[in-house]
Amino acid sequence: MMWFNREHPEAVFGDRRSETVTVTDRSHGRLNGTRTLRVCPDMLMDFRAMPFKDDTFRLVAFDPPHLVRAGPRSWLAAKYGKLGQDWRDDLRAGFSECFRVLHPDGVLVFKWSETQVKLSVVLTLTPHAPLFGNTSGKKAGTHWLVFMKPPK
Repeated sequence: MMWFNREHPEAVFGDRRSETVTVTDRSHGRLNGTRTLRVCPDMLMDFRAMPFKDDTFRLVAFDPPHLVRAGPRSWLAAKYGKLGQDWRDDLRAGFSECFRVLHPDGVLVFKWSETQVKLSVVLTLTPHAPLFGNTSGKKAGTHWLVFMKPPK
């Protein structure tokens, strides 16, 4: 949802699912009250165990699921995914993998929507502190943070 140019030759879009789903969403005025979403990653992968060597990328964008509660036919859950019961362990592993595949001095861009889990809680799941970003609070809800992997 955040890509301007997913076709860039250096970009790799990974997701654990490749699917087309139609869900209930009456917010767009469609007569049948549904909306279709297509998730078409370049590679099927799990952010907790990425299939790349250490120090591979100079830039990683980490946009994990942020919902802990959502209905089975929810548009938001279909669009963004849903966190499992062990979401703290999952996000901790995701941060670890992002930093593992980052080149020393590489940049991690982290996106988090604070609709159900506070950003402050999520930041306790990584030992790395963000350099900067927007922490816009409840009105905007979505935060973008930038981290840099320490040199070896």
